[in-house]
Amino acid sequence: MLGKTIKFTSLLVLFAALAVAQSIPAGTKITVRCSSELSSATAKAGEKWDGVLAHDLKVGGKTLAKSGDPVRGTVTSAKSSGRLHAPGQLTVRLSSVQVDGKSIAVQSSSFHVAGKDQTKSSAIKAGGGTVAGALIGGLAGGGKGAAIGALAGAGAGTGLAAATGKREAVIKAESVITFTTTVAAAAKK
Repeated sequence: MLGKTIKFTSLLVLFAALAVAQSIPAGTKITVRCSSELSSATAKAGEKWDGVLAHDLKVGGKTLAKSGDPVRGTVTSAKSSGRLHAPGQLTVRLSSVQVDGKSIAVQSSSFHVAGKDQTKSSAIKAGGGTVAGALIGGLAGGGKGAAIGALAGAGAGTGLAAATGKREAVIKAESVITFTTTVAAAAKK
């Protein structure tokens, strides 16, 4: 009877050790490479994106997944850029990793990217239009012409800023991003 109890206990310990070796603990860093470009202009919250592991996924010295194995993520937030202010915003998370041919759900930190701030660029374009309009108006019609030219130039500069001002947030194809798991994930065979 004692021999059976020892064998049973040993077997339980062995299974427990295997289960621990096949889990992805919270705090694990997972580095991925995006397969395609994501942009705040076109992405929608809830949209899925694909990628691959950029490095082997190792836990406790054991390789659970190899570099190049598929991963999948989710766009959690996407806001398109405004014309004169409010650059685009894009937030993504890792949602699954393929381990031994099976997709394992993970919960991860988010990765956020914002488009370039366009306030300075818009102000320069509007200001430049104002100065150019005042110069042309001043040359053509004196003081009154300068005032009219400044107003027209400011309008043209603002129009230029509006036409060229969108600054979307973009994650380029082949970008490498590191996520951190926030909850342990079972990666059982």
